[in-house]
Amino acid sequence: MAHSVPLDFSSTYLRLRADASIEPLTVDNTLWQRIISGQLGDFHNELLIACGSCDADWPTWEMHPNGDEIVCLLSGAVTFVLQEAQGTQTIDLNQSGQYVVVRKGIWHAARTRGPCRLLFITPGEGTQHRQN
Repeated sequence: MAHSVPLDFSSTYLRLRADASIEPLTVDNTLWQRIISGQLGDFHNELLIACGSCDADWPTWEMHPNGDEIVCLLSGAVTFVLQEAQGTQTIDLNQSGQYVVVRKGIWHAARTRGPCRLLFITPGEGTQHRQN
């Protein structure tokens, strides 16, 4: 994947395939629907590397049954809420570069403390969502 210009996560996410090759995914208003509907496959043993901004609490919880997710704070501040077997745990990310590892099978959501930007490395296969 050679490029003469830098890529930007605002327009291109990355799919890290099982063979360690990289597929760029164009970010547009159909991307999430294509992922959810299976048009882009099932992400078996693959990772989605994405970056996003948020300025409000996540409206849904999510869970990744097939692997651990890494979420890294790039700017702002956010609290991750993890629903674990022993109870709810919160993890505050306050400095750029801090990250949380969300273990597979753990429901999680984010509570923002103003605008923030996050980098996600997500095992996409089987991801589930539910309302708060």
